[in-house]
Amino acid sequence: MKVLIISDSHGLTEELLDIKDRHKDEVEFMLHLGDSELSSKSEEMSGFSVVRGNCDFDSNFPNDMVVLLNGVKVYLTHGHLYNVKMTLMNLTYRAQEVGASIACFGHSHIAGAEIIDGILFINPGSFRLPRMRREKTYVILEIVEKQANVVFYDSEGNIVEELSTKVNL
Repeated sequence: MKVLIISDSHGLTEELLDIKDRHKDEVEFMLHLGDSELSSKSEEMSGFSVVRGNCDFDSNFPNDMVVLLNGVKVYLTHGHLYNVKMTLMNLTYRAQEVGASIACFGHSHIAGAEIIDGILFINPGSFRLPRMRREKTYVILEIVEKQANVVFYDSEGNIVEELSTKVNL
């Protein structure tokens, strides 16, 4: 199963449509981790499972969500409610509390994937205002038999090798 993950697009519309169109035949699920600044009824957000970020004003988006992807429990949040710019400790506790093997978040605009206490943390970075990198990034996560393949892409759809990783869950 392949899942598109994006965050912090901050009002971009054409770019979101381009990414959806680029990967429409490749992914089975699409996640937006907040700060789209768009309405839940907008065409750009159609097809996404979305959590609410600190810059989102549509109350139809939940603060967090748990989804089951190919038998793997994934926790989704924007991250601002867990102080992720300072530490991942609070988010780790929440992911453990819900029994998640993967925690996806945004907010910091810093792309990366790492294992902490047996949980895979994925931040797709920002598609509008990346920090610590030049590339505007998003992720395609592939889960196959308890293995996660995390592939980062830039705005042109090129793989960002140095961020991409494979891990056992």
